[in-house]
Amino acid sequence: MSYDTELLLRLYRQMAKIRIFEEKAQELFLAGELPGFVHLYVGEEAIAVGICENLCQNDFITSTHRGHGHCIAKGADAYRMMAELYGKRDGYCKGKGGSMHIADFSIGMLGANGVVGGGYNLAVGAALAGKILQQDHIAVCFFGDGASNRGTFHEAMNMAAAWNLPVLFVCENNQYASTTPYRMTTAVQDIAVRAQGYGMPARIVDGNDVLEVYDTARDLVEWIRAGNGPMLLECKTYRVKGHYVGDPELYRPKAEVDHQFASNDPLKRFAQAVISREWLTERQLTNIMAETAELIDQAVSMARKADYPAACELFTDLYAEREVQDHA
Repeated sequence: MSYDTELLLRLYRQMAKIRIFEEKAQELFLAGELPGFVHLYVGEEAIAVGICENLCQNDFITSTHRGHGHCIAKGADAYRMMAELYGKRDGYCKGKGGSMHIADFSIGMLGANGVVGGGYNLAVGAALAGKILQQDHIAVCFFGDGASNRGTFHEAMNMAAAWNLPVLFVCENNQYASTTPYRMTTAVQDIAVRAQGYGMPARIVDGNDVLEVYDTARDLVEWIRAGNGPMLLECKTYRVKGHYVGDPELYRPKAEVDHQFASNDPLKRFAQAVISREWLTERQLTNIMAETAELIDQAVSMARKADYPAACELFTDLYAEREVQDHA
């Protein structure tokens, strides 16, 4: 199979943007510049990029606490994301949400989420709203293998199937739920088999192969958009970073992590594939990395100089404002 050159460049550019943004966020957090917590998506870039490349701007996604990659893949602005990590007023939540709560409704990003499994019902709600209003958008729910053991997973799957809603459930099976290995808490080998209980089709892909994710997601999105109801896609991957930046990772051997990253890095695999097939050149990929690094450096520089929200703004934007009718 061959691919359009512009598509290949776009896939690599988006993965590079996620990778460099994440590495910079780690560096800044360890230097004490960023407040709160930071959970990294390094090594899982192919999933967000492969899925979101098949979505339209008015399609919705929900994310997890590890959400930087989903935001960037859906089109979020790197500067506003970095400003949010710094707690600055120019951030997506005006600096009050931080790393785990970035949202941008204008691009269909309904939000990263600090609650494990908190995105399921937001996605189902967005899909239900579209069906009632006869709009053509679909909703994509990103979640982890650990979150598939939450009750909300089963509630959302059942409701989406019973009402034939346009939802794509995307499990990022990175084999670790916080500090617990997947095999210690989950009785099934594949999360995808759980879809059978709800009469829902499911597929499994190599989550570190962006072209396989892209091709499969394209077929699933078309199927869902045609009104055939929800589907589940399980993307097999590996979490190469700790649960959070600073995690001592005492629950797994360092050699296991090093081996996974050395042999299964999605950016390196993509580069090797496209260069060996002469679809892209090494120079093209090198240029993209350099341009992206400059973009992220500019975002950091601007975020450092941006203003913090004023103390008097502490409680603004926390609730939707509306007029209360007096019926007395």
